[in-house]
Amino acid sequence: MRARSSGGSAAGEAGARPRPPAQAAANRARGAKKASRTEDVLSRFHEETQLGEAYDARMLLRLWPFVRPQGKHLALSLALLIVTASLALLRPLIMRDALDAFDAPGGLDHLTRAGILLTGIMLVEQSLAFPQLYLMQLAGARAMADLRIRVFGFLHTRRLGFFDRTPVGRLVTRVTNDVDAIGEIFASGALNAFGDLIRLAVIIVVMLSLDWRMSLLAFAAVPPVALGVNWTRRRIRDAFREVRSKTARMNAYLNEQVSGMAVVQAYAREERSAEEFDEINAAYRSANNRSIVLDATLDAAIEMVSSVCIAAVLWYAGVKSLKEQVSFGTLFAFVAYIDMFFVPIRDLSARYTLLQSAMSGAERIFELLDNKDEDATATAASSTGAAAAADERVAFELDNVFFGYKPGVPVLRQVSIAARSGEKLALVGATGAGKSTVASLLLRLYDVEDGAVRVFGRDVSAYPRDELRRKFAVVPQDVFLFPGTVLTNIAAGDAIPDRAKVVNALNRIGALDLFERREGGLDGPVLERGSNFSAGERQLIAFARALYRDPPILILDEATANVDSDTEARLQRALEGAMEGRTALIIAHRLSTIRAVDRIVVFHKGSVVEQGTHEDLLATGGVYSKLYRLQFARQEAAHA
Repeated sequence: MRARSSGGSAAGEAGARPRPPAQAAANRARGAKKASRTEDVLSRFHEETQLGEAYDARMLLRLWPFVRPQGKHLALSLALLIVTASLALLRPLIMRDALDAFDAPGGLDHLTRAGILLTGIMLVEQSLAFPQLYLMQLAGARAMADLRIRVFGFLHTRRLGFFDRTPVGRLVTRVTNDVDAIGEIFASGALNAFGDLIRLAVIIVVMLSLDWRMSLLAFAAVPPVALGVNWTRRRIRDAFREVRSKTARMNAYLNEQVSGMAVVQAYAREERSAEEFDEINAAYRSANNRSIVLDATLDAAIEMVSSVCIAAVLWYAGVKSLKEQVSFGTLFAFVAYIDMFFVPIRDLSARYTLLQSAMSGAERIFELLDNKDEDATATAASSTGAAAAADERVAFELDNVFFGYKPGVPVLRQVSIAARSGEKLALVGATGAGKSTVASLLLRLYDVEDGAVRVFGRDVSAYPRDELRRKFAVVPQDVFLFPGTVLTNIAAGDAIPDRAKVVNALNRIGALDLFERREGGLDGPVLERGSNFSAGERQLIAFARALYRDPPILILDEATANVDSDTEARLQRALEGAMEGRTALIIAHRLSTIRAVDRIVVFHKGSVVEQGTHEDLLATGGVYSKLYRLQFARQEAAHA
């Protein structure tokens, strides 16, 4: 015995003998590394939780200004929700008292009274459910309408450079899909989460008062559910962010393809277009599947945990019931409360998914609204513009302007032009020389990189947007007509068209009879993009629109390029009177249309190379002379 004990002691000592220093150091290093990994995981978990909560709170705070005007509706809706939730919580207690008193004398009367009381409670609940949901969704619809107006109004304040870089489909997605995602918070009753939290708190108190031991078994489901929700928080948000991105891409592609359908069909690109759309659709489907998997995983996990807890509670309650430690009525009430306990938990998880979808949409909307660049409403006099004295005799002026649509790719190089009030100035040059860019800078659709642009001696950056635009009317080469009528398109910008002014404008260009002969006359319909009008008719509407506005400066950007010879001759005669007494900037492709202007400015590769009258420029034999002879030769060849 003693020997064995000694041997055992020796063995114990041998087992406890210190290991070599290198091995001990390695073990300590592995332990430290493992502890460090554990700390990193816990740190990341805690950080993601804090970041997610801060992110959601920040987005909700930014949405509050749109929700606040609907505060009365929301408060009343939440009050009704609390009332209905409280009434629902009374039902198990009423049934408990009825069941426990059933075997006692007068038990049937108790059961009858309980039935009547339950019926009355349920009728009150359902009668209050309608106004509660109506007020909630009404508040949401109004708030989202205000948000859409805000986003749409924001788009009106952007300069053209913003739209050059941003696909139309993506902007449409912001105003429609992303706002709809936020609206789902109200439409699906996601704000009822407040009621769920109140209901949970009351249920916990009632369950603890009934049996605290069974309550703790039920509450054991809460920690795993909370961990599951937190684990999926960031992943679901990232998934919905990707879904929104793919939706925007799909909308952008659809917009491009529908707008260019004539080209797609003319060049037989239908098959290729379908393949490209299938790739985009597959990417959207894949992103959507990821969000569905995460949502389904969270739901399944919650159901599994809740089922295990319910089974444990029923087993425990059954054992106590057999020992007559729990009455049948109490067991019935407790099981009913357990079911009620997990219903809001399941609802909260589903509403949490909706919340993450809404927060993803809000993120994209506020990312757009936070874009302070390209603000067309900003007014700030530049140093160059402020230094110049106002001169009403000069209608517009470009002073040593340098500009490019893209960095490092100049379109205008040190361009200086000035037009006196009442002067007819024409800009000519090859395609891409920078002529139309001059008109865009005058309207401040873009800002110059260097130099100054002035209108009536005042820098365009110092003008409020509306005041600057009222000084111009533009007749472009490609006319855009809005759905409506001929009358509303000519009076574009006026809420109530002045019919007399419209008739006068059409008379001045000799086109009144042309439009009055059409079905409906001036009240005849204009389809999308003016598809039920010829190119010449659309151009005539654009001319009438410019004259209706009666501005001091008229800009004609190759305005007769899309009309036939007869229409062009009619417009030329009308414009002679229309331009009288006002400044005109004519950007011309057909050089035969600008012989009678006061001065011609010739552009070449973004620079002004010549200025003068038609006769003077022909006599010098420069760029204008070559362009004119080349065009004249082409016309002779075409007539030959």
